[in-house]
Amino acid sequence: MFFQQLNSILTKISIIHLNILFLLGLALFGGTIGGRIFQKLRIPQVVGYIVIGILIGESGLKIVDYQIVNNLRPFNFFALGLIGFMVGGELNKGIFTKYGRQFMTILLCEGIAPFIFVSLLVGTLGSFFFDWRIAWAIGILFGAIASATDPASTTSVLKEFKAKGPLTTTITGIVALDDVLALILFSIASSIAGNLSGGMHEGLLRSFVHPIYDIGGSILLGAILGLVLSRLLRKYSESERLLAFTIGTVLLVTGLSLVLNLELLLACMIVGIIVVNTLPHKSKEVFKLLGGFTPPIYVLFFVLIGARLSLSHMIPSTIILVLIYLIGTMLGKTAGSKIGARISSAPERVNKYIALGLFSQAGVAIGLSILAAQYFPGEIGNTIIVVVTVTTFILQLIGPPCVKFAVSKAGEVGLNITEEELMQQMKAKDIMEKKPPLVYNNAQFTQILKVFAENPYLYYPVVDKGGKLLGVITVDNLKSVFTEKEISELLLAIDAMEIPAATVEPETSATAVKELLDRYNLEYLPVIDKEKKLVGFIERRMFAKIVSTKLIELQKKIDSLG
Repeated sequence: MFFQQLNSILTKISIIHLNILFLLGLALFGGTIGGRIFQKLRIPQVVGYIVIGILIGESGLKIVDYQIVNNLRPFNFFALGLIGFMVGGELNKGIFTKYGRQFMTILLCEGIAPFIFVSLLVGTLGSFFFDWRIAWAIGILFGAIASATDPASTTSVLKEFKAKGPLTTTITGIVALDDVLALILFSIASSIAGNLSGGMHEGLLRSFVHPIYDIGGSILLGAILGLVLSRLLRKYSESERLLAFTIGTVLLVTGLSLVLNLELLLACMIVGIIVVNTLPHKSKEVFKLLGGFTPPIYVLFFVLIGARLSLSHMIPSTIILVLIYLIGTMLGKTAGSKIGARISSAPERVNKYIALGLFSQAGVAIGLSILAAQYFPGEIGNTIIVVVTVTTFILQLIGPPCVKFAVSKAGEVGLNITEEELMQQMKAKDIMEKKPPLVYNNAQFTQILKVFAENPYLYYPVVDKGGKLLGVITVDNLKSVFTEKEISELLLAIDAMEIPAATVEPETSATAVKELLDRYNLEYLPVIDKEKKLVGFIERRMFAKIVSTKLIELQKKIDSLG
């Protein structure tokens, strides 16, 4: 009997694991396809992930139900931890030195303004549907949640469109820091709401102690493990170890934050800040490695956000609260960010478009709504979860396209690219010498010397009268000819040339060109057309110079924007 029960339990567990693995695969596969479809429609991929989540979730086919989403909460916490760490990696001390005052001024204004707008609107209009104490308790809590901005979808859009410049930097800094402000406001708001609703009596003391513990503890935890991670990363250089230590640290910080009731997003962000500032060079490799690991995590995270959305709880009063919350949040973010930009004398581009980058809400807002439901079980908690879930979805549909529009109008799209990404965009025809000095196959030794003397290159293609490539003459070829003084005057170009080890076509990518140069340890590559006629010539040293020049030009363009 005992063994039969044990076997039954193990079978059920296996089925559950199989279902979860299948559903994770479905969510990742479907989310990736959805993101690609929306990208083709010139809509940020994040929206596609959420739409796929809705289709398979509570409001769609119900393949992923609330219980499964709830079981996968640890995964969501891990995703939030990675988001916090990656956002922290964007905040090096150079950015704070250059934009510190601007960040803090805009941050305070864009965070406090929606808190005031939403609290007043919900509190006033909600009094027509609820007891005035309940209405104002909900209003104050909504106001605190409205101040949060989603760093995940916002930074995802900025990375997708390779944005870089003062507006991108300002948006990145603010979305990374305003969750701290939202947490402080929420801690104070929950105390006030508790007194209004009669459910809590800690009052003023809790209003001060709780934020100090949350913020201070999160910073301390992040700082300690950030320093530990920095020491480990400094000691090792293998990519596998760097990635393992980094992910392990994020998991540790996330787990300890949950155990200690700290703000995990802030704690992980502090780890990222410490790593990028203590290891300015090595951290680039670390964040690049983690950047290759995180895309599937982000896809699943946003798909699960869409899957948890349930429209069955929508009633007229809730719909009105949704509209009020949306209006108050967007008006508050717009007014507050513009006021902050003007006060801090931010660049005109920042002043004009900053508000459009701050509408998105997701993980932190939902997390605070769940926290509010735990503090205030019953009517207040249920209302907050439903409204915040629905508004999060709407703002996730609105927010990413607004971010894209803002950085596009500010002229910052396509400026944040690495050397590897730049080479992927370029082709051989972009880096070749289009009219290289030619040596004809019947040229005599003195004519060859004249070509070398009149041009700065080290390698010269040898062609026939029809322009067909025959070979290449190098400095080493000439040296060997000099040793044969008695016959050097009798030699022609065809006698001194060497056959190139490889050639490329004009449409060959610059990345492929670099791979050929490295694979065969070459210093040059002729560029030929389909008829084997020479159309250009690439020297390694000139290749490197052209790529470096392009990167410098991009950086100058970025500097000119600020």
